[in-house]
Amino acid sequence: MKGLMFFGILLLTACTSEPAEELSREPINVIEADGVKVEVYDYEHILPFLERENDKINVVNFWATWCVPCVAELPYFEKLREENSDVTVTLISLDFVQQVPTSLIPYIIKNKLKSEVIVLDDSKSNEWIPKVDEDWSGALPATIIYTNTDRKFYEKSFTYQELETEVKQFKN
Repeated sequence: MKGLMFFGILLLTACTSEPAEELSREPINVIEADGVKVEVYDYEHILPFLERENDKINVVNFWATWCVPCVAELPYFEKLREENSDVTVTLISLDFVQQVPTSLIPYIIKNKLKSEVIVLDDSKSNEWIPKVDEDWSGALPATIIYTNTDRKFYEKSFTYQELETEVKQFKN
């Protein structure tokens, strides 16, 4: 009986999830072309991007180069990052990994993106989409704005004014 009880306790403690700050931010792959490196992550390893604990307003945008509304709003995220030292911007691309050298990296270069750009490559989207936000249908673009104490999810395209207004709400 004691052995069974020990096994049960061991099993319970082994199945607890690590806090986000302890999760590895180690990419599962790095793709390099034309002098640009893009890190590729599965869902588990993007958690540190979604759960940063810092003194900044964190903006995380899910997008793809094939998504017209996504591409239209990307300059607004770049401008937001440039004009606000208290804001971090992470652009999580959902482009197919095999298209990173031919689509994503040329896009980064052509548009001179300075925000952090990573790729999410995880085929279990039915599992991770509701973990990002329970109301997310999976449509793009999608954005999370958060601080240590507040978090809001948006499944929409932004104008610069709308994005700026939303971020200002986190400054109060």
